[in-house]
Amino acid sequence: MTTTTRDRILDALESLLLDKGMSQVTLENVAAAAGVSKGGLLYHFKSKDALLAGLVRRLGERTTEQLDTAAAQGKSVTEWYLQTPSADNDTDALELALYRSMVAAMRTVDAAHDERDDEVQRALIEVLDSWSTGLDNEIEDPVRADIVRLVGDGVYLRALLGLPPIDPARYRAVVTRLLQP
Repeated sequence: MTTTTRDRILDALESLLLDKGMSQVTLENVAAAAGVSKGGLLYHFKSKDALLAGLVRRLGERTTEQLDTAAAQGKSVTEWYLQTPSADNDTDALELALYRSMVAAMRTVDAAHDERDDEVQRALIEVLDSWSTGLDNEIEDPVRADIVRLVGDGVYLRALLGLPPIDPARYRAVVTRLLQP
């Protein structure tokens, strides 16, 4: 598979976030790490916010791929949404680290006066809405879909914060109950 310049720039952003933290994420540093000029970076991403929004959208695409894989293995959207990420699993640990960095990044982006002007927030809303659509399409009862969404979000937030997971047996009981029609 051919890596595009846009992919190289996002790869460089991910690496900087994971290896050095948000303080090192400047347009100049990302461009240098990607092997492009600052003008080349700005051709693909007009601002730092656009760059971060691009990373949020990329994370959303990865998540969609994970969901497609889970569906191919016979899992429902609900089962996928309620899975618990594990810091002991290399893929999950990398994803958690990247999401932690993204949360830090989003907290440092200059707050727009109007949410419609906040490109990073719009990208995040797009990604979250796409996940919600899958749950809403699968679960007839919209309240139950919201409960699944909130439980899944809470479990993921615990993992992001590095908090211990809830008792596995008890969580399995929660998931079993939520999977009942």
